[in-house]
Amino acid sequence: MKLFSPPVPAAGRATRRLAPSGARRAGGHGRHPRHAVRAGEHVPRAGVRIQMSLPGGLIAAITLAGALAPVAIHLSPLLVAAPTCTAAFARARFTACVALIASGAVLLVDRHDGLWHTPIMPIHIGSVLAVSAFVIAARTLHDRDLAELNEVRAVSEAAQRVLLRPIPPRMGPLRVASVYRAAAAHALVGGDLFGAARTDHATRFLIGDVRGKGLPAVEDASALLGAFREAAHHHTTLPGLAATLERSIQRHLAELDEAGPEAGPEAAERFITALLVEVPDTTGVLRIVSCGHPLPLVRHAGRITSLEADRPSPPFGLAGDSPDDFHMDTFAFGAGDTLLLYTDGAIEARDDSGDFYPFHERAGTWNWDRPDELLRHVSGDLDAHTGQRLDDDLAMMAVQRPAPAGAGQDPPAPRSPHPSEAAP
Repeated sequence: MKLFSPPVPAAGRATRRLAPSGARRAGGHGRHPRHAVRAGEHVPRAGVRIQMSLPGGLIAAITLAGALAPVAIHLSPLLVAAPTCTAAFARARFTACVALIASGAVLLVDRHDGLWHTPIMPIHIGSVLAVSAFVIAARTLHDRDLAELNEVRAVSEAAQRVLLRPIPPRMGPLRVASVYRAAAAHALVGGDLFGAARTDHATRFLIGDVRGKGLPAVEDASALLGAFREAAHHHTTLPGLAATLERSIQRHLAELDEAGPEAGPEAAERFITALLVEVPDTTGVLRIVSCGHPLPLVRHAGRITSLEADRPSPPFGLAGDSPDDFHMDTFAFGAGDTLLLYTDGAIEARDDSGDFYPFHERAGTWNWDRPDELLRHVSGDLDAHTGQRLDDDLAMMAVQRPAPAGAGQDPPAPRSPHPSEAAP
C-alpha cells in the first residue's frame, strides 16, 4: 500500500451539495447544478408573475408616454415591442392576447396624436398586427418543437435510468453512496458505469470506464452492466465472474463487428477498464480484481491509502476468458473503514490553467465519516478546481463497513494474497 496521509483530520461539510445517488433521480433531485434548469421545467411562481406583468407594464408605459408627448411625436409604433418580448417567454395564446391589447393601445395613442382619420393609423395598427402574427407563428412552432423535445427527453431519461440503476444506501451490513456526472450536456449517463449486487454472503461492486464517447460508449456500458447484474449471482469467486464478463463483452463486440461500420468503431478499438470488488458480510477483508482500472482509496484504521494490485489484468475486451487470467488481491477492510471507487474523470479533471486535480493529495481533507458526505465533499472540491466544467464523465462509489455501536475500529489486519478460485 502507498501511504498518502496521516490520520484523517476532521473536515467540514462541503458548501456546495451534490446529492449522491445511483443515477440522477426523476424530478431533478440529485442533478448537478449545470443541468438543474431545462426547457419546460417548473418556473417559480414569483418569476411567472414578473414575466406576465412585463408586457402590461410596457404597454402602459408607452401609452402614457404617448399621451404626454407632443402630438408631433408618434410613439404608437413602439407598442410592437410588447407582443415581441412576450413571445420570448409566453405561449402563443397569451402572446396573441397581448397583441390585441397593444393594437387597442395604438388606437388610443394615435387618437391623441390626431391620426384618427388619417392613413397613418391603419399603417401603425397593421405593422403591430403583422409583427405580432410573425412572432406568434414562430412561438407556435417553438412550442411544438419543445413538446416533442420534452417527450424525447423523458424517454431518454427513462432509458438511461434503466441502464444506470440507483444503488440503495444500505446493502447488507454496508453503507453505500454513489454519484454520476456525465460530461455531455443534458445527458444522465455516458461511458462511465457502476453497479452493485447482493449475493448470499457478500456485496459485489463494479465500476468501469468505456473507451470512447457517445452512443457506442453507452452501448458498451450497457452490455457490461447487463452481464454483471446476471453473472454476479452465479459465481462464487471474482475471477470466475470476471471471466464470464469478458466472454460477454467479446460476444458483444463480435456482434458489433458483424453489424458493420454503422455500429461504431471496430471491436479492436473498443474496451472497458473495470474494477470488481467483493466485500464479505462477516470477514474484515475486501477482494479486488483490477482490469486496467484505477485502484480505489481506502481509509483503514484512520489512515488513507491507495490500494495497489499485484498483477492487474487487461481491460475487458482485451483480456483472457479463463478465471486463471484474472488475479484477485485481498486487503483489510474492518469496521469503520471506508472505500472510495472512482473513474479517471476524477483524477484527470483540469482547471483553467490545465493543471490536474490533485486527487490523492486532497484525500486527507475530505470528510470520510459517512459515504454520502464523502462524495459531496469530493464533488464540491472538484467543482472548486474545475469551475464546474468536467471534460470527462465521472462516476464514484463510497462503501463503508459501519462500526458497531459503542465499538471502535477493528485492528489492522495483515494483507495476504488470496487464491484466485477460493470460495468466499
